[in-house]
Amino acid sequence: MGRWVLDLAFVWKAVFTLGLVLLYYCFSIGITFYNKWLTKSFHFPLFMTMLHLAVIFLFSALSRALVQCSSHRARVVLSWTDYLKRVAPTALATALDVGLSNWSFLYITVSLYTMTKSSAVLFILIFSLIFKLEELRAALVLVVLLIAGGLFMFTYKSTQFNVEGFALVLGASFIGGIRWTLTQILLQKAELGLQNPIDTMFHLQPLMFLGLFPLFAVFEGLHLSTSEKIFRFQDTGLLLRVLGSLFLGGILAFGLGFSEFLLVSRTSSLTLSIAGIFKEVCTLLLAAHLLGDQISLVNWLGFALCLSGISLHVALKALHSRGNSGPKPLKSLGSSPDLELLLQTSEQDDEDNEEQYFVTQGQQ
Repeated sequence: MGRWVLDLAFVWKAVFTLGLVLLYYCFSIGITFYNKWLTKSFHFPLFMTMLHLAVIFLFSALSRALVQCSSHRARVVLSWTDYLKRVAPTALATALDVGLSNWSFLYITVSLYTMTKSSAVLFILIFSLIFKLEELRAALVLVVLLIAGGLFMFTYKSTQFNVEGFALVLGASFIGGIRWTLTQILLQKAELGLQNPIDTMFHLQPLMFLGLFPLFAVFEGLHLSTSEKIFRFQDTGLLLRVLGSLFLGGILAFGLGFSEFLLVSRTSSLTLSIAGIFKEVCTLLLAAHLLGDQISLVNWLGFALCLSGISLHVALKALHSRGNSGPKPLKSLGSSPDLELLLQTSEQDDEDNEEQYFVTQGQQ
């Protein structure tokens, strides 16, 4: 009887974990293809990103209010000094990462975007070494070389390569390395009380919006104000459809962050990292099948080389967490570069010790 109960519990846990992974896949892969589809007809990716930020802030504020009403405990609200001094650098880096990523969809394919964003792990490791969050080891050098070599092979003689789009997404990956390093430093400051991802999103979005606004004003402001799809609209129905499409993208962005939190809090950051590797493969296969992205054998070998570097990084993180008992923070920032927010949780899994999990996000 006891064995049967254990088997049933194992099956239930496996099914539950699979459900959480699939939920994460739906939001993560969905928002990638959705943004690519939307930018084909709506050529204002910075405005799209800003509206997404507004939607995320709205849902974060609503979630905080619901939690506060149910728990009868006030949520954290930072002082203006801490907000501008400690949150602003992270918010600015995050805004540029997300904004440039969405901007690149105007020029490059989903497959090239997916592969290039995978290189964010490379920059995360570099900045982790600069800020002394990681110690220089031969294994980390090998990870960097594998990812860099894989990125070179994937873009080598690619038939759908675009210099401008590649530069945008590579710049986003570079800024993403700064973004997640600053975010880890931010969340390690326990006195700020931003360990809950909803609180983190709530505080980041307004500064992200303001940080992205100058870039939007310079590159899209005039064109948007004279476009018939927004300010000079003549068809109210078309305007509502455009705004509805943008709002739906914001819901997907919020759902991505929330699904990541659920997956990490109910399993572990390692589960999210491994799921992120398979997600990249699924994204490329779907891009080749649904969008007709052309990927040569050399490109596939480059992607495999990059994935091997990411997998090695995940394996090293798993060994590091197994070799350290007690509630110690993981120094690694995870291997999934296109997640939307950094999460930290101290919930226990059945067989895991209490840990702080730092997981990179967002994909946009």
